[in-house]
Amino acid sequence: MIDIAYLENIKLRSIPRTQQLIALFLLTPNYHLFSKVVIEIEGREKIPRDDNVIFAMNHTDRYNYWPFQYKLWKEKTFPFTTVWVKGQYYRNPVLAKIFNLCGLIPVPSIKYLVQEMFLKKFGRRIREEEYRVLKDAIDGKTNENNVHCIESPELDTLFREDFVAFITSYYETIMERVAQLSEDALFEKNLNIIIFPEGTRSTRLAVGRTGLAQLALHTGKTIIPVGCNNSERVYPGNLPFARSGTIVYRVGEPLSIDGKLKPYRITEDFKLFSAESKARYNENFEGVTRLVMESIHTLLDERYKKSVPPGEPVA
Repeated sequence: MIDIAYLENIKLRSIPRTQQLIALFLLTPNYHLFSKVVIEIEGREKIPRDDNVIFAMNHTDRYNYWPFQYKLWKEKTFPFTTVWVKGQYYRNPVLAKIFNLCGLIPVPSIKYLVQEMFLKKFGRRIREEEYRVLKDAIDGKTNENNVHCIESPELDTLFREDFVAFITSYYETIMERVAQLSEDALFEKNLNIIIFPEGTRSTRLAVGRTGLAQLALHTGKTIIPVGCNNSERVYPGNLPFARSGTIVYRVGEPLSIDGKLKPYRITEDFKLFSAESKARYNENFEGVTRLVMESIHTLLDERYKKSVPPGEPVA
């Protein structure tokens, strides 16, 4: 489980050796011998070489950041990258070990934490309707009358033990460590960060979440929008072996704190990923997220675009 102790053991390195080994012994033969994979990065001149940035990329498949990392690595003039990875992928111990060796950053959601703690306490997985009751309580959308709208002795136990207050506080503590790791990557380890603002895989561009916006506004780092096209056809399944094909990454205009993000700039320090910051600055976070998603939208082939322009982001 991704908990505080787990995050404390994450070690980021300026030169992630395991990323190099994967590039040399898996991707190079895969892309050039066993398959023919062409990787194009249009607009690569927009990516700074002298400062660390946050890449905002659409998330079409499990591996669509690999060819992008590989191409930048081959050019030898860009910093290495780390990636925000959903906590649920760390349930597989083999994947978790690889992620850690590659220097990636796990980002557990409240749902992930609730699921893992429920399983540990009660020996079974939480049902979706039970989770919805808990989540409504966490979000302040429920009251004492509808807390018990479903029959669940386990939920009764959690409410008696004030689990809602505990998980809210624990999540903020977890995300403090995610913030520390992210800032360490950008300022100390000379790493760029790849973030999928949708938070989940989707062939068509989905709704953006505000975590990336918060990090950019807090650090002042530039966001580089990237539209990924055709990766899901090269990586159609769960296995990390690419088919032949061409993957096109289009790099958009940088979104800097002194440029397009300036109207949303926050001039005072704030606590990353906290309920207090969300309540106070949510319009800023949503405004930046909207710009990011609109930028990615323009970089995609038609089959990846939303049927309507990107809508309002969610936290």
